[in-house]
Amino acid sequence: MPLNAPLAARRLVALIALGLAGCAAVGPDYRAPAPAVPADWSRIDAPLVHAAAAGDLSHWWRGLNDPLLSELVEQALLASPDLRSAQARLREARARRAVAAAGRLPSVTGSGSARRSDSSAESGSGATRNLFSVGLDASWELDVFGGVRRGIEAAEADLQSSQASLHDTQVSLVAEVALNYVEVRALQTRLGIARDNLASQSETLQLTDWRAQAGLVSSQDVEQARSNQALTRAQIPVLETSLAESEHDLDILLGRPPGTLHARLAAPGELPSVPAQIAVGIPADTLRQRPDVRVAERRLAAETARVGVAEAARYPSFNLSGSIGLEALTFGALGSGDAATSSLFAGITGPIFDAGRRRAQVEIQDAVREQAQVTYEQAVLSALQEVENALVALARNRERVEALTNAVEAARNAAQMAQQRYSAGLIDFQSVLDTERSVLSAEDSLASSRADGVLALIRLYKALGGGWSPQTETRPADKDAP
Repeated sequence: MPLNAPLAARRLVALIALGLAGCAAVGPDYRAPAPAVPADWSRIDAPLVHAAAAGDLSHWWRGLNDPLLSELVEQALLASPDLRSAQARLREARARRAVAAAGRLPSVTGSGSARRSDSSAESGSGATRNLFSVGLDASWELDVFGGVRRGIEAAEADLQSSQASLHDTQVSLVAEVALNYVEVRALQTRLGIARDNLASQSETLQLTDWRAQAGLVSSQDVEQARSNQALTRAQIPVLETSLAESEHDLDILLGRPPGTLHARLAAPGELPSVPAQIAVGIPADTLRQRPDVRVAERRLAAETARVGVAEAARYPSFNLSGSIGLEALTFGALGSGDAATSSLFAGITGPIFDAGRRRAQVEIQDAVREQAQVTYEQAVLSALQEVENALVALARNRERVEALTNAVEAARNAAQMAQQRYSAGLIDFQSVLDTERSVLSAEDSLASSRADGVLALIRLYKALGGGWSPQTETRPADKDAP
């Protein structure tokens, strides 16, 4: 039956206090893992690389001293589709956290109605009756066993994982822009080498043709020279195709139609410079800097909290609902003290028999948690491996560039001497062809190796987690945050 409103309110407050006091949340409490990592990198190659603190890597690309590269990176950070998608996922995670947090509070709804009824003279008095009412209804499920709290904990970890995923997308985006830009510059250099060699081989073909017309050499030398020239010419379309693809990749990374950047990249440029020394810090620093490791760790935290959510579902739930309102036969009487109504209801529901379904749900979630644990451990190992691989590639590339530089100088000298000796009739034409092919191969390899050195440096910065910092978090994701 209806209760006195003040008494109902006092009872409601008492039950709310009981619910807030609650029991400790069921399920495991999360503890961040402490992976075993080496004290230092195994592939430090002094003096190029040293283990001093890596410093601020949030804008590492500026250290390559290439204004156009810096401009392209900044544009990508503003317009990249991948980054915008990651920002949308972050907004989604924020909204889901808000939904989970709302479960801790009661829900309140308002209602109002007006009803007019005419009874039949045969079955009743034949009178007309009005009824007016307004009221508030509240309901609440008390979080006695912490299922809601564990859900909020999982949602908060998911939000932090989405934030780290945004940073990881930023790290990958910056690296991809730099890698494609270096590929463009390397292909332009290789195209220049191929065209220079084609011009040199065309001169050789013309010289050989003149000597054949003079009867000094056979037509076989002419055909060999023509074949050598055609083979070099055939490499140019392949390089041009690769160059166009790399330019288009850059366009897409910046969120633009293919071909947009062609005019700006048309003029060949030098490869970005490699710093004289590179500080890489220690492995523990890298794990703290790497956002993908943070993503895996936060997902582990979320799945651990969801074990508690599944465990709480095995226990009874306590529900509390109540209403207060006004009800009268006339609209004007709603303001009188006698028009007040109230009700209060408390209930408990709990599983009795479900054939082990809820227990199995706990086992399922615990298995998901264990998978997240393994994924985190793999992320740690992959992070360490990527840095070690980049360090090896960077160090060995320097040795390769030094060797190829000597090879190019020797090949050019050999080609020049072969031309002179062939013109003097001292050697056959095959020696000239061999030295020309050696020059083209050595110069192309040297250009590729120099580019590989810059690419290895970029991969090292990416492996170190460079390209983001908490102070430079991309802001568009926050515009709709609650």
